[in-house]
Amino acid sequence: MFDQTMPDQTVPDQSMSDQSMSDRITVPFSGPGAGTAPLSWGQKAILREVRDTGWTHNSSGAHEVPRGTTVEAVAAGVGAVMSRYPALRLRLGTDEAGNPCQVVFGSGEIDLEVVNLADDSHPADVGKFVHDLCYAWLVTPFDPYRQWSVRMAVVRHRDVTRYRVLTIGHLVADGAAVTRIVADLRAGGAARRRADPRTPGPLELGRAEQTPEAKRVSGRAMRHWEARLRAIPPQTFGALPTRPAGRRYRYGHLDSPATHLAVLAIAERTRTDTARVLLAVIATAIGRATGVHPLTTKVVVSNRFRPGLAGTVATLCQDSVLTVELDGTVDDVVARVRGASTAAWLQGYYDPDQLAELHARLDRDRGHPARVTCRINDRRAARPAAGVVLGTEVTAEGLRAKAEETAFVWGGELDTAVDQVFIAIEDRPGTVFLQGVFDLTCLTEGQAERVLRGVEEVAVAAALDPAAPARVSS
Repeated sequence: MFDQTMPDQTVPDQSMSDQSMSDRITVPFSGPGAGTAPLSWGQKAILREVRDTGWTHNSSGAHEVPRGTTVEAVAAGVGAVMSRYPALRLRLGTDEAGNPCQVVFGSGEIDLEVVNLADDSHPADVGKFVHDLCYAWLVTPFDPYRQWSVRMAVVRHRDVTRYRVLTIGHLVADGAAVTRIVADLRAGGAARRRADPRTPGPLELGRAEQTPEAKRVSGRAMRHWEARLRAIPPQTFGALPTRPAGRRYRYGHLDSPATHLAVLAIAERTRTDTARVLLAVIATAIGRATGVHPLTTKVVVSNRFRPGLAGTVATLCQDSVLTVELDGTVDDVVARVRGASTAAWLQGYYDPDQLAELHARLDRDRGHPARVTCRINDRRAARPAAGVVLGTEVTAEGLRAKAEETAFVWGGELDTAVDQVFIAIEDRPGTVFLQGVFDLTCLTEGQAERVLRGVEEVAVAAALDPAAPARVSS
């Protein structure tokens, strides 16, 4: 499983490190697509995000390999994907004007770390070691000017290759691209198939986004942003009179199978996909807990629905923005989100430098910052389509039984974040798994918990009653 868990900036203690031996295999690679180009819009966006948050924004995870897999086979796999995908052979450089640019190399070498754990290590300790290694790599930044944005290890126990651990920087691959790379690694020999030459890589994206047509696309997106930024308050949720002691941001997660079942029922009734239903339910829960109504929030757009970009291995995710009225019934909110989110997704592809210029102009015009400080990110790879058929009736008894499995956990504290409220929908089967980061200078800890717990409350009520009110009061 690959994750972008909220980092607490501390590297876990790898307690088995003194019971392991590590070696490195140097893996050569070579492939097409070498060259230099301006940064793509997605690269600019993630570089700003890393700068503003201090987070690595790496994707890191592991999976068990089939029994009998050799270290040599794992090494061949990493060499194959490095050769196939120009994005993995990408580093940052500086152009003649002194501006950052992207450089794809035609060949090079990468190290595969081989970890041999002591034979007397308990299997549970092996799993913990792998988890801790994934997390340590998750919070360890890459130097994109001097390193490939890829780390890979193979973990062996009792002379058997057990796990492949992989970390990839968001500069070169977003979540959908990482999923594609992992699929190639799992497929073994299939990873050596030739890439479709019609699919643009990062260099082609960077060049295409300099064209007049792309600039018109970015201009339309700016008009969409400006229409929603002009009337917003300086910060979405204001500020508390006194700042709490300690670190400013708190993060936690909600694991709710009941919400999963309820959202499917709402999607079936309203003939709406689960992405829009979840967005409506989360927005309603935020409104209930904070009194903010209407709610203007950023949403993360993958941009892979655009022609020719579905299979691109690069980073294509960017923020867009929408405003939702939270009165009436929850079904009413779902209907509004359906239209507002479609417009937001269509206008989620733009030059981040233009958005920075728009922010600066509006700041001057308004006399205070024009910032949206709420963000919702649906990270799920597989999302049930609109009108999914459950095949079974959702009952109050069934939802109550599922609610017994709900888990809410506070994770820890952070020094920095971009948003006052950030909600991520993670990819977990059979449940809605939400991670939230909250600014405790504008929300109390109780309000933050009510945001996450409120998602289940809103969803379950709406699943059982089409007339369930949103019940948001300013």
